[in-house]
Amino acid sequence: MTVGLFRAITQPLPHPVLLCGADGRVLAANPAAIRCDDRLCPDTSLFDLQADDTPRLRQQLTVWLRTGSPVPGVLVLKDADGRTRRFRCHGARATWWDGPQPALQLHLVEAGASDRFVALSQQVEALNREVAFRRATEADRARLLAAEQAARGQLQHLYDLTAALAAAITLAEVSRVVTEVAPAALGATAAELYLHSARLVPPLQPEDNGLPAGAGGWTDLDRPSRADGSLPQEASDAVPLALSLDADGVQLGMLIVHGSHTSTASAHVTAVAQQIAQALRRAGLHEHEHRVAERLQLSLLPQLPHLPGLETATRYAPSSDLLSVGGDWYDVYDVDADHIGLSIGDVAGHGLHEATVMAQTTAALRNIVPRCGTDPAAVLDELNTFLGRYHPERMATACYLVFNRPTRTLTYATAGHPPPLLIHADGTSVYLNHATSPPLGPVRGVRYRQAGTTVAENDTLLLYTDGLIERRREDLAIGMERLTEFARTTSGLDITELCDRFLHHQPEAAFPDDRALLAVRFPPPP
Repeated sequence: MTVGLFRAITQPLPHPVLLCGADGRVLAANPAAIRCDDRLCPDTSLFDLQADDTPRLRQQLTVWLRTGSPVPGVLVLKDADGRTRRFRCHGARATWWDGPQPALQLHLVEAGASDRFVALSQQVEALNREVAFRRATEADRARLLAAEQAARGQLQHLYDLTAALAAAITLAEVSRVVTEVAPAALGATAAELYLHSARLVPPLQPEDNGLPAGAGGWTDLDRPSRADGSLPQEASDAVPLALSLDADGVQLGMLIVHGSHTSTASAHVTAVAQQIAQALRRAGLHEHEHRVAERLQLSLLPQLPHLPGLETATRYAPSSDLLSVGGDWYDVYDVDADHIGLSIGDVAGHGLHEATVMAQTTAALRNIVPRCGTDPAAVLDELNTFLGRYHPERMATACYLVFNRPTRTLTYATAGHPPPLLIHADGTSVYLNHATSPPLGPVRGVRYRQAGTTVAENDTLLLYTDGLIERRREDLAIGMERLTEFARTTSGLDITELCDRFLHHQPEAAFPDDRALLAVRFPPPP
C-alpha cells in the first residue's frame, strides 16, 4: 500500500484517520481529520499539538508501534485557542508501510466530557497517580524508618560506651571498654590506645616505673616496643583514623580507629574521643592516688626483725576500690631467747585517722610485749586498755601468738579477728579458733581467752586480715573454706612463694578491703 492508496481508502470515512511516523510527525490524514482540526495535516508533529505531556505521548506511541492489532488509547490536543480536546483512539503499527522509519495508523473519535471511555481513562490515570504517590510515600517512609533505626542504634551504642566508661575505674578497665565497646559507637571495626604512661600516672619518685601494673591492653608511647616508637600501619587498613586524646590541657596519647567509614573526624567521633580522654584522665588519677595510699600504708607498717632460724614473709595489697589508707598491721617480736611473738590486726575503717591509730597501736604493742609477751591474753588485755583510753571511739580486731622454741608450743589469743591457719607440710591445715574473744576497744573489762597447740617442723602459720577471705554478698565461712582448700596446693612451696600464692589465690576477684599477710615457717627442733 502507498500513501496515495491510504488517502483513497480513508477519504470516505466519517472519523479522523492519521498515518504518523515513530517520531509523531503526520505523514498523511484523511479529510475528516483536517475538518476536525486543520492542523492535522502532513508534516505536522503531534508533539506540537498535544497538551504539554510529552513523556506520556511518547509512551503511547511506543505502545502502538509494538503491536499490529489496534490498541485503545487517548490523545489530548490543544486547539488554536489553547483549549484541550480529548480523542479516544485506536492505534496499531502500519505493517504495510515500507518507509525509512516505522509508522502507525490512528483512528480518532473526539470524546465528550461524559464519554465513558474518557471517564474510565481519567480514573485509570488518577489511580496510577495515586499508586505512584503511595509508592513514593512508602519509599520515603522506609528511608525515614531506616534513618531513624540507624540513629537509634548509634545513640544506643553511644549510651553503652558512656555507661561503660563511667563504670571503668582503672586504666585496664578503660582500655577494655575502648577495645570492646568503642568500635560500635565509632562505626569502626577496631580501636587501639597509644598512651603516655608518665602523663597518665606521674611517678612518685624518679626511679619509679611509669607503667601502671596490670594496666594492659594499650601501647606505652613513653616506652615504645618499636625502635622508632612509630604507630603501626595495618595492611588491611591503610589509612586508620588517628585522634588526639586531650584532657585538662594534657595530651595523653592517641586513639587509632580502624575500619572507619570516613577518613576525617566528625563531630560524633571527636565527642567519643573526648569521652575516652576524660575516662583515661580519671583512671590515671585513680591509679596515682592508689599508689600514694599504698606507699603511705607500706611506710606505716613496721619493719620486722630478723630472727635466726625463723622464716617469715609478708605481703600487703590495698583494696580494689578504695584509695584511702587502712588500719591493717602485722609484726614479729623477739620476746626473749626462748619466745617469739607474732601479731596481726586491723583498725576498723579507712583513712588517715585509722592509719594513725594503727601506727600508734603497733607502737603500743612493742612496749607491751617486752613486759608480758609470753602471755597472749595479757597482751590483748593491755592493748584493749590502750585503745579504750586513747581512742575510745575506735575498734580493732587483733590476734597475738607466742612461740616457745624449747617446747614448740604456740599459744594464741584472738580479739574478733579471723583465726590463724596452721598449714602442715603435706598441705593439710587447721584453724586456730579455740580462743575467740570480742574485738578491742568498744568493750571494757574483757577477760581474753587463750589456747595452745604444738607445731611440727616445716609447719607454716598464716596470719591474715579479713580482706583475704571477705567477698561481697558472701559468708565469711565460704572464704575460710576456700582458704583451706587452697592450702592443699601449697605443699613444697618456700615461704615467699606461699605468701604470694595466698595473696593472689583469686586473681579475678574484687577485694572490698585491704589484705595483709604474715607467713611464718617454724624451724626444726634445736
